[in-house]
Amino acid sequence: MKALVCNAFGPIDDLRVQEVPVPTPADQGVRIQVHACGINFPDILLVQGKYQVRPPLPFFPGGEVAGTISALGPGVTGLRVGQRVMATIFWGGLAEEVLAPVAAVVPVPDSMDMLSAAVFQGGHTTAYHALRQRGALQRGETLLVLGAAGGVGMAAMQIGRAMGARVIGAVSSARKLEALRAEGFEDVIDYGRDDLREALNRLTGGQGADVIFDPVGGELFGKACRCARRNGRILIVGFASGQIGQYATNLALLKENAVIGVNYQQFFAKERAAVDRNFEELMALNASGAIRPRIDRVFALDEAVQALAAVADRSVIGKVVVRLRD
Repeated sequence: MKALVCNAFGPIDDLRVQEVPVPTPADQGVRIQVHACGINFPDILLVQGKYQVRPPLPFFPGGEVAGTISALGPGVTGLRVGQRVMATIFWGGLAEEVLAPVAAVVPVPDSMDMLSAAVFQGGHTTAYHALRQRGALQRGETLLVLGAAGGVGMAAMQIGRAMGARVIGAVSSARKLEALRAEGFEDVIDYGRDDLREALNRLTGGQGADVIFDPVGGELFGKACRCARRNGRILIVGFASGQIGQYATNLALLKENAVIGVNYQQFFAKERAAVDRNFEELMALNASGAIRPRIDRVFALDEAVQALAAVADRSVIGKVVVRLRD
């Protein structure tokens, strides 16, 4: 089979599509014939060796897939060969076949196409966990989303609106601002042009945000922290800027703010009952039309490096997907 192979940690340009053996599923595992693989920023960090964990080399990037089951390992029940499924696997997805533990496999509903299934889990599950469990977002509160035009940012915008919050998106360009307005979000700040804090104060009458969702980090994180109101919760979701933000702890004292980490991989491993409940609620929101993935571009496997580069340079509106089969 073909796969995009990372033989050594380093630049994404070093990745190559190669012929590799088809894997055999182990106990309580399945093999999935991959139809599509969603691309996320952690995929790039994994290739560069900068993520919280390092896969054993060589490995294939790609953490969320949709496809059909091509083989069942020993002990697997409740699934069948040929069934349409999606899975969060953290790496391995940019390959024609991938192994997944049964616990990571979810049937794709008839109402969802394979491209949407391939990009639904990564951003929406992270954003939902962040806002529901970590940020405890309440109806009527104000949510500020940084990097709001990206995959996880747009998911947070949709989920926050579905939860009854006032949602304000912050983006880095006029193009992204217009894209969010086209998605129905009126309260958007272009921090590439306007001062973030001043713009937020204008929108909120000087009150600021109850919850700040930050997948960007860097200098923007420090600016955003000054936008939290009393009892505000600042959610650290990632570092798409490539830099870790610095927090002035006097702000926590003055405003009684909380800085809260969001690590979906830990949540997935440690709190499976809550993970399953979250996913059921997300699927219900998707079925109702309240949330839906926005796919910006579709690439072939031979173009997977370009797909990763598009996410790396933050030019994507929503999600990027690599399609391996029709």
